[in-house]
Amino acid sequence: MNLKKGDKVIVIAGRDKGKTGTIQKVIPESNRVVVENVNVRKKHQKPTQANPEGSIVEVYAPIHASNVMLEDPKTKQPTKIGHKEVKGKKVRFAKKSGTIL
Repeated sequence: MNLKKGDKVIVIAGRDKGKTGTIQKVIPESNRVVVENVNVRKKHQKPTQANPEGSIVEVYAPIHASNVMLEDPKTKQPTKIGHKEVKGKKVRFAKKSGTIL
């Protein structure tokens, strides 16, 4: 998986198509990512001693990594990710503009 925590991504498919956000968590076993402000679900919490009234909390649910693309830092459009060596180090770069990530 080419995506990492902290990357700015754009959703390209699904209910939240067109939304942007940063990756909060990467789950490589199931090829999924959690993106802030995308795929928000409401979770009902039972009353506890700490929270006697209970509540409804919004949580970010994971989406499949194929439904997001990295946002190009220059053009702010979705771009593919390439790999190359710079000074002996392997780096990622945006294929649209060539910017190193």
